[in-house]
Amino acid sequence: MAALGWLTPRRRSATARSVLAGEASAEAARKTALTPGTDAAADTDTAVDADLHADLHADIEADLRAVYEDTLDEIPEPEFPVPGDDLAAAFFDLDNTVMQGAAIFHFGRGLYKREFFRRRELARFAWQQAWFRLAGVEDPNHMQDARDSALSIVKGHKVSELMAIGEEIYDEYMAERIWPGTRALAQAHLDAGQKVWLVTAAPVETATIIARRLGLTGALGTVAESVDGVYTGRLVGEPLHGPAKAEAVRALAAAEALDLERCAAYSDSHNDIPMLSLVGHPYAINPDTKLRKHARAHDWRLRDYRTGRKAVKVGVPAAAGVGAIAGGAAAAIALHRRRK
Repeated sequence: MAALGWLTPRRRSATARSVLAGEASAEAARKTALTPGTDAAADTDTAVDADLHADLHADIEADLRAVYEDTLDEIPEPEFPVPGDDLAAAFFDLDNTVMQGAAIFHFGRGLYKREFFRRRELARFAWQQAWFRLAGVEDPNHMQDARDSALSIVKGHKVSELMAIGEEIYDEYMAERIWPGTRALAQAHLDAGQKVWLVTAAPVETATIIARRLGLTGALGTVAESVDGVYTGRLVGEPLHGPAKAEAVRALAAAEALDLERCAAYSDSHNDIPMLSLVGHPYAINPDTKLRKHARAHDWRLRDYRTGRKAVKVGVPAAAGVGAIAGGAAAAIALHRRRK
């Protein structure tokens, strides 16, 4: 009967627990963020080699210019993101926006491989992931059920142990699931000198690993309580979902002295409308039906990378330029080659 509850999403407003979750996530994100000038490539074996990136950038830019020149001519708009605007930042949802599927489910698969739990729990994770992929939406009850399972599994384990395993799991299950189109959008903000944050209900440790591997600034995620570096099996506040995401973005923006009207946010889910509504530049990426309807009603920009044809037609904002497209494509190709 629990599965039936996943089919009936419930709208929630911000609560004291969601505010607590958001503030805890913002604090954790700032502690683990890459500092300005930090070269993420020097710290990870998946970083893009500078020379390879430059060569690929030149080749791909020439190829893509012909494809996009008509679109660029047809949609005149102010340059965005604005280079050098240090009062702006970008916030990206993770599941089905930056990455195909849900990070928590891929993490569960990796833990099963390492015998953290039995086949029975794996079957549950598999069913939850299948439902998520078929439905294409996030339901708070569904995601809560998955996180409760994960919390019970990691209880008593060291944070450092799970972080090390998370690095391995990213390579095994997540790296090849990154949407190149969304990655290019994030790169456009980075190239403009802006900070880029993931915002997700996944554990903040997992989200931070993904952010670092992609060269992003950092991540806002669900904060699991730990004492002396060991997980207690409880959360700080509640999962970073729906209104809690908006509270996390609000808290981080205040701490970073950002102007939310100049910031951008990207998501696939109607559950993230509170977060998207906070910023001056909201984008619906691979949107579910409710978010697509809301985005059209409020004149928000839409991007869909689930089919190649749509990705070519509306892949990135025109003002991001072919250079940003080529840069993201070059990064994706280089990352792929390094993993072979």
